[in-house]
Amino acid sequence: MARSTPNQYPVVLTDEQRERLEQLTRTGKAPVGKVRHARVLLLSDGGRAGGRLTRDRIADALGMHVNTVDRLRKRFVLEGEEPALNRKVRAEPPTPAKIDGKAEAYLVATCCSAAPTGRTRWTLHLLADELKRRGLVTSVSIETVRQALKKTRCSPGGSSAGASPSGSRRGS
Repeated sequence: MARSTPNQYPVVLTDEQRERLEQLTRTGKAPVGKVRHARVLLLSDGGRAGGRLTRDRIADALGMHVNTVDRLRKRFVLEGEEPALNRKVRAEPPTPAKIDGKAEAYLVATCCSAAPTGRTRWTLHLLADELKRRGLVTSVSIETVRQALKKTRCSPGGSSAGASPSGSRRGS
């Protein structure tokens, strides 16, 4: 049988914290992850009737990995109750945006300008190629170009030279 490693971050809840966590697990109004984190803290509590459970028993009881139990205990002891219960908010997206402010401004200006010779309007392919040709991006998909134009309410083939006039939608 595997031995449990010693608990480096012992959780000791106050009566107020214990009541708050028990209320959270009983109401069913919180996200599942938050409730599971609260249950880990309750089962890890040194002041719990019957004593605290080992990380292995908590992990088995709640269907999670022992490392998750350890991380939650550590976060509770070092950062407090709120960070232990809630997920961390991501500071920035996992990948930086391909089209930054400068490229977006150029994209809108290009979209609103006259179409290339031999064309009646700008297409998403032509706009993507133009951004690459100008060196504003190394590579970009037409979907990224489409989303950037949608965000700015610009249309590559609109009769109003790109800007979407309000009230011109049909079928709404």
